Amino acid sequence: MPTALVLALGLAHAIPAAAQSATSASSADGSRTEAAANGERSELERVTVSVGRGQLRSVQSLSQAEFDNALAGSSPLATVSRLPGVNFQSADGLGNYEWSTRFTVRGFSQNQLGFTLDDVPLGDMSYGNFNGLHISRAIASENVGRASLSQGAGALEAASSSNLGGTLQFYSSDPLERFGLRASQTVGSDSARRTFLRVDSGRSALGEFFISYADQDADKWKGHGQQKQAQWNLKWVKAIGDSRLSAFVNTSRRKEVDYQDLSLDLIKRRGDTLDNFYPDFAGAVNAANTLCGANGSTYVAACDDQYYAGAGLRNDDLAGATADLRLAQGITWKTTAYYHRNEGMGLWFTPYRASPDGTPISVRTTEYGIHRWGVVSNAEFDLGDHLVKAGVWFEDNDFDQARRFYAASPSTSVYRFPSNPFLTQWQYAFNTKTSQFSLSDTWSLSRNLTVGAGFKALKVKIDGQLEAGSDMPSGSITAEKGFLPQLGINYRLSANNELYGTIARNMRAYQGAATGTSPFATSAAGFNAIKDKLKPETSDTVEAGWRTSGRGYEGSVSAYLVNFKDRLLSVQQGTGIQGNPVVLSNVGDVRATGIEGAISFRLASALTWYNSVSLSKSTYRDDVVSGTTTVAIRGKRVADAPDTMIKSQLGYDDGALFGTIGVDYMSKRYYSYTNDASVPDRTLVNLSAGYKMKNVSMLRELSLQASVTNLFDKHYISTIGSNGFTNSDPNGTYATLLPGAPRQFYVTLTGRF
Repeated sequence: MPTALVLALGLAHAIPAAAQSATSASSADGSRTEAAANGERSELERVTVSVGRGQLRSVQSLSQAEFDNALAGSSPLATVSRLPGVNFQSADGLGNYEWSTRFTVRGFSQNQLGFTLDDVPLGDMSYGNFNGLHISRAIASENVGRASLSQGAGALEAASSSNLGGTLQFYSSDPLERFGLRASQTVGSDSARRTFLRVDSGRSALGEFFISYADQDADKWKGHGQQKQAQWNLKWVKAIGDSRLSAFVNTSRRKEVDYQDLSLDLIKRRGDTLDNFYPDFAGAVNAANTLCGANGSTYVAACDDQYYAGAGLRNDDLAGATADLRLAQGITWKTTAYYHRNEGMGLWFTPYRASPDGTPISVRTTEYGIHRWGVVSNAEFDLGDHLVKAGVWFEDNDFDQARRFYAASPSTSVYRFPSNPFLTQWQYAFNTKTSQFSLSDTWSLSRNLTVGAGFKALKVKIDGQLEAGSDMPSGSITAEKGFLPQLGINYRLSANNELYGTIARNMRAYQGAATGTSPFATSAAGFNAIKDKLKPETSDTVEAGWRTSGRGYEGSVSAYLVNFKDRLLSVQQGTGIQGNPVVLSNVGDVRATGIEGAISFRLASALTWYNSVSLSKSTYRDDVVSGTTTVAIRGKRVADAPDTMIKSQLGYDDGALFGTIGVDYMSKRYYSYTNDASVPDRTLVNLSAGYKMKNVSMLRELSLQASVTNLFDKHYISTIGSNGFTNSDPNGTYATLLPGAPRQFYVTLTGRF
């Protein structure tokens, strides 16, 4: 398959290319390029996955057409997952189940990447997020307009304190300039249902706006319980000359019932359709009495085969306002102010603590409250041969977190926030202040040669105060780097070919939370021992590549070397449900090398073909020493970092008939640091087809789309590391795996008025 990409790139040179003009244009990151002639540009714009022509770094972008044709209600991350270097996992067919969602790039995990929506930071989008929210809650998938992924060196001005391995930037679609109403209804497997309504105001003296509502629920594909979400999105835009004002308000109310985490041994013994007891409360009580005896005092391993239930409840309100101003010829200033409020709980019915009435199960919660606000402001100065950018970002985040226990009974709902806890094990109030400054200059040395240099300074101070509990830390810790440089070059070989290279350093701040890979997720003694020795994770990225383009095609090949320093490792003590303090330490370095390729073809006016290949090797550079024990991982592969990923998608759209077929291959992945435990490779095929009709009665357009996920009904492991990774698991007993969904069918009917 890698050979197929090389042949495809070779074929690209055999396709006649239209001549290009010398018209100058400025790219998204401020680099300069020569724009194509109008005829070629119109052809290239129809290739809906672009490779970032003119950029000084690796960038891949998806147009609105990609999101418009995606399966209704599916995660935007599932659409982005076809890009090179991306490893996306989810245990449900739509990719929205957050406990299972994993998004990694070039071996960097989700919490080592940066994510934004309309320049508003989404934090690291990990489960139980302390400084943001998941993209599937931040905006309805139908309202996503485009996305841009920087696989290595993210844009300096991107508002992120976690982007060691790249940045994924989403942008919402704009309101339409004419009045319109869109209504969609989706039904599918496992009683899936999604209703989407959107009204566009059209152009007026006050600007344009849209308001949309989405309501979605589906049964789990195994076991019992539903996953539900309701969203409102509102966006307003007003053009004033060459300037623009905009604002948005998005809300989300999400309730999801969890799947049971499994192990390879458990799958072998009881099958991959094993799930929680829910709603069989009596069965869970019996297991707690007979297998977990006296809440764990006479514990046997089968106690952790099944629990009663787990659930995630999240309420989010996100708002932002942007002034994008042209102050003078060649001077622009864009400022975005934002606010985010979150109330959330993760529920786990645990057999390790009894309810006050003697029931051998209680409800253990991890409770979250986010109140954060911030400002992102960037100015550009076009000085002829120089394009100078300066940016600032400030955020103040109050994050409250608690671990509580509530009485459990057969009437306890998994869809409602419980009340009246009988125990608060711990409670924290965190305040995190983030400040970032960036400055860069992109210099056009000649018609064909552009260089860029810049840096950012990042400071993140966390103050964590323990309000309830014992033997847990309180205090402050700061991650700060005053000079994180980035250098880039772009050399245009011809009208159709260019070379680029980038060197960049990035830092990931500590997490201001009592769970996860955080300095506060340990004991008081552990915190005091590490707070003055701990170093924030940093990465040095070197990448170089070649881009080619012509009439109806775009392609790229990139090679990279990443040195990841001061890796923070939190080792889970016992099973995840027990909630024991982790052991956190700096455990050395990681080196990642790889080569990636992507090419998009417009084979005919209605036919497109996209391919990407990722070949990588990510290894640990140091053994881990824990007390007197040495864990020999030097030279071992990084957990959840597949060596090979191949993706191909063929699409057809003649204005009436449309459809896609996609193939996604991923090689085996390790979930133990010593590489003695892994899940095998897998290949998935997804299929979608539909038909659009214009001017049907009162409708401007009527369309019907049918989709099939996991077309060949493969049994495979999707998510690994749902409960973190382990040093060694030769017998496959560590429950940290989630099987992927079987074949599922969906049908969507859409009318546009």
